[in-house]
Amino acid sequence: MSAGAPEPRRAGRRWPRGLAGALAVTALLALYVWQIAGRGVAMVRTGEPALVGIGVAVLVIPLLVIVLIAREYRLAARVQRMADTLAAAGELPVDDLPRSPGGRIDRAAADAAFEERRAAVERAPEDWKAWYHLAFAYDAAGDRRRAREALRRASGLFGR
Repeated sequence: MSAGAPEPRRAGRRWPRGLAGALAVTALLALYVWQIAGRGVAMVRTGEPALVGIGVAVLVIPLLVIVLIAREYRLAARVQRMADTLAAAGELPVDDLPRSPGGRIDRAAADAAFEERRAAVERAPEDWKAWYHLAFAYDAAGDRRRAREALRRASGLFGR
């Protein structure tokens, strides 16, 4: 192969962007959960009523962390399946909003795109695709909390 020629793409699935970081953070949280659970179990084993009570309360933290991590991974997997479905149909959202020289999205353009997506959801409130597109319009408008809520709504409708 010549020095300037690009390498051929390998067949198969690419790892989703951000997966390595998510796995690293999950590994750190797993270490945290292991340590906290160990402390909680040690307190419960003392048999002293006050320490048993504190130990049981401490054991709630690892359970909560595990439930929240599982919930986020389940959402991420479903969002990826939705993106794959939209990509196969040629309907994946495209980030084509005008930007300033500094890279910021033009606010008026983001608001106009948002209004189109909001209207689509109002016309078809049970359409997961409309909610998925609305989530990305919220994100472009800078409202990450509502973007996440819209993705969760799309995810719930996608599973039906």
